[in-house]
Amino acid sequence: MARTNQKTVARDKRIKRIRKKILGTAERPRLRVFKSSKHIYAQVIDDVAGHTMCAMSTCDKSFAPVDEKGKIAKAHQVGVLLAQKAKENGIDKVVFDRGGYIYIGRVKALSDGAREGGLEF
Repeated sequence: MARTNQKTVARDKRIKRIRKKILGTAERPRLRVFKSSKHIYAQVIDDVAGHTMCAMSTCDKSFAPVDEKGKIAKAHQVGVLLAQKAKENGIDKVVFDRGGYIYIGRVKALSDGAREGGLEF
């Protein structure tokens, strides 16, 4: 299904441009970010095998929001929890894929949380 909204078409172009340069392997998988208006999602993906190694989002059952309010605080917490899951699966280094979004706000908070949790970019 083709997208017709200008913003989503432009974002699709950015995603394709980024994905030409980024590839996730078993040794260094790709950390992919997607954000909606209410939630943020992150996956650690092995592109060679074509499967998701671990994932975390604000919709996940194991996600318990912190006392702090706001989407940025929740995104930071998602990053920390994702890093813990990745560490349990033996993943230390990842390649960051910002998903066509600019590196600011929730995307930056998620990556900072993942670094704080022990992932190396």
